[in-house]
Amino acid sequence: MNAFLTTENPAARMVRLLAGLFAYGIAIALMIRGNLGASPWDVFAQGLSRTTHLSFGTCTVIISAAVLLFWIPLRQRLGFGTIANAVFVGIFADLGLGLLPQPGHLVVQALMFIAGLFLLALATALYIGAGMGPGPRDGLMTGLVRVTGRPVWLIRTGIELTVVVIGFLLGGVVGIGTVAFAAAVGPLTQLTLRWLHVDLHRVPAARRRRLRRSRFRPGPAADGAGSAGARVGTAASAGVCTAESAGVCTAESAGNAEPACAEPACAEPACVDPVSSLASERGFGPAGRC
Repeated sequence: MNAFLTTENPAARMVRLLAGLFAYGIAIALMIRGNLGASPWDVFAQGLSRTTHLSFGTCTVIISAAVLLFWIPLRQRLGFGTIANAVFVGIFADLGLGLLPQPGHLVVQALMFIAGLFLLALATALYIGAGMGPGPRDGLMTGLVRVTGRPVWLIRTGIELTVVVIGFLLGGVVGIGTVAFAAAVGPLTQLTLRWLHVDLHRVPAARRRRLRRSRFRPGPAADGAGSAGARVGTAASAGVCTAESAGVCTAESAGNAEPACAEPACAEPACVDPVSSLASERGFGPAGRC
């Protein structure tokens, strides 16, 4: 089981993605049927559904598509997981709402909400672990953080307060469940990420290959310089040391058999931040900048 959860095989990652999105849709349906309040985005979709008389899942897909339009000016990159999230979560939520009855007892409602909250955290860890792109809402958050320079908590809070107010005005249910979701979803997701062996600090294999290729890409030659200048790479293109960063690839080293900047200290790219770059790819924060 551990091998399935950690392998980078494309077929296994696809299964994890679809299983996570299916579980996410069913989790939303459980919380909606609990009728105690749901996540801010689900309150928005519920209010839109009651106003337009479209199904909850259809409204979820419409909202996801509208959010993706905001990605264009933010220059966010789509992944397959992004499109799958936008389409399938709403479909699976409608499926769950069609199968689950509306309970009439408060205890049953509370149990359904709690089950939905736990399942949603587990589903989040599953589809994030697939590493195939952030969801539309997560990408909106990370894009706004990158463009505005504001902290994540401020952007996330601003977005969710906005959508929950709009959803409430449209007729969505805001209640104790909404507060419980806001307080518990973060710790629960962190717990399920650990259970499913999702390492947010690990750089995906595809990105590691790109970094290796860029490391050996020759840098541009210095204008008017001789053979010594031609050996001076740039940190941006090859990830090797320049005269400024290593102090060794200068004209004085022109007579050496090997460039002096091939020292071990210069072997790694100068601009690799696997923690923040992976977090950005998976919807947790902005990419690291040099």
